[in-house]
Amino acid sequence: MTVVVGLHLGSDSARALALGPDGEIAARAYAPYPGAIGWPAGFADPAGWLTGVADALAALHSELPADRPCAAISLGGQSPTTVPANGGLAVTYRNPAGATGTPAEQHAAQLALLTESDPLQVYDWLSVRLGADAAQSRWPGDPELSGYGPVVCTGELLGHTDGSHGLPAGIPLVAGAQDAYLAFWAGALDSPGRGMDPGGRTGGMAVVVPSGERLPGMYALRSALSGLDILGGPVSGHGLMLDWLRTVTGLGIPELIDLASSVPPGSDGVLVLPYLEGARAPRWNRALRAEIVGLGSDTGRPQLARAVLEATAYGLAHVASGLAAGGVQLTTLVTAGNPARSPLWNLIKASVLEVPVEVPAETDLAAFGAALSAGAGVGWWPGPGACTTQSWPRPAVTIVDPEPQEAYREGYARFLELGAASEAREPV
Repeated sequence: MTVVVGLHLGSDSARALALGPDGEIAARAYAPYPGAIGWPAGFADPAGWLTGVADALAALHSELPADRPCAAISLGGQSPTTVPANGGLAVTYRNPAGATGTPAEQHAAQLALLTESDPLQVYDWLSVRLGADAAQSRWPGDPELSGYGPVVCTGELLGHTDGSHGLPAGIPLVAGAQDAYLAFWAGALDSPGRGMDPGGRTGGMAVVVPSGERLPGMYALRSALSGLDILGGPVSGHGLMLDWLRTVTGLGIPELIDLASSVPPGSDGVLVLPYLEGARAPRWNRALRAEIVGLGSDTGRPQLARAVLEATAYGLAHVASGLAAGGVQLTTLVTAGNPARSPLWNLIKASVLEVPVEVPAETDLAAFGAALSAGAGVGWWPGPGACTTQSWPRPAVTIVDPEPQEAYREGYARFLELGAASEAREPV
């Protein structure tokens, strides 16, 4: 029985997932990008990405039985990120160029920084290196990027492997999409009110609405199901904030989360503004920086860890509040990425937002979504936008019920007040 392979190009590693036609996960693998620690801020060496992809595919192949060949491959991942097709450093989504604009505006700003010609999105550049034709993979309804090649919709054929990088020749290569879009697809955002935090370095909030609804300051994209759209925006440094704390304390992230569990809701009065790289939705102020308030002589690593986890939930609630003010009500949150692996973190999000949280058994929904794209490319199921009912496999989920706390309501009010005060001190 064949499998399809989805590749998620994360910020620090390539993650591969092999999916069978009935939705079972046959194998997983990942590989880091060599040299990534030395890349300039906001830039990357595409050769490191290519090595990571090739290594992840090789590791995945070693995990698969010989009677489960690959029927198709699709790549998706970090975006907006622009790679010069003729060589040179890529400009990543972490670069400040255009960071407060739409994804298309950010791509245009990245392109203006490059001197090399013929740009490609990162996952398209990698597909070309595997044998595909140059093109721009675009989620249905996304605007065309000027200068990035002809548009090929997510789930449609880009070309075939050429036998390089350890892959046999002739495997279909299928157009992917940015990681958040793929995660929304895999997480079954299929009815109004369902939302998701895709996790990762930043995190974000996206909620399903009937097609055509728009709110100022919020991104909009089509759902994988026709007749529905998704509204929301990326937030600020959620995974990055915890990674920063890991660096300054010398403790691993599992240790920090374990310490956080020993502190009650409200973090003993400690509160964090997680703006290490500026604020995204809904403040959209690149000048803001992270702050820690409420420190006392008895504050330690447990309180700091708990405050970081709570701050990420407050950031989601800030976006959800803006959506609710426009008539878009969150009813269920799906979590994804590494944060979804923490029961405590999931409970904090459920309790701050006061809605149930769905936790998928496979937390890398971007890789799962890329595999859905590969399967669409060989006709296993429809591509995004091609049907009105949920027609794709999805990981099993568990439900985390909220435990609302007055300490969280008070913390969220302080979060808003302190953020507004920080913004008043900084130029927009």
